[in-house]
Amino acid sequence: MRKQRIPDLISEIKDELSLIELLVTDIEKVNQEKPRSLRKRRVYEESLALKIHNFYTGCERIFQKIADDINGGTPMSPDWHKRLLRSMSLEIENIRPPVISKATAKSLEDYLAFRHVVRNIYGFEIDSERLQALIEKIYGVHKRFKKEVEKFIGFLRKMAE
Repeated sequence: MRKQRIPDLISEIKDELSLIELLVTDIEKVNQEKPRSLRKRRVYEESLALKIHNFYTGCERIFQKIADDINGGTPMSPDWHKRLLRSMSLEIENIRPPVISKATAKSLEDYLAFRHVVRNIYGFEIDSERLQALIEKIYGVHKRFKKEVEKFIGFLRKMAE
């Protein structure tokens, strides 16, 4: 990676982190407005499902930027999403430390799997219990993810010196 590119990469990662922060705040707000009627609850759940989908997509955008600029590219295989996530929890010798911990990667696997489901079903088919479980976990997962990515940004800053 060219040293001149590092400040751009840091800025791009920080921008994604701020967008994810807004999204998690929105999830918290929407989750407090649970409607009583079944028809309105479907729309509510579809909205939350899309926000959960977007949460993982934001995390993955950060991973793609790191993979493209540091790892030499995003994996090229049918299971590239899983491989990309896994690679972010690995140290790449003489290149970079892990971006996130294995525990955070494991937590994010649930969001990756849910994103796949959201893309392949009708909104009214969303599993309410699974959605609620992901919502309840998102605050802790987001906090760990953000802390670990910020630590990685510290590594990038040292790399740029």
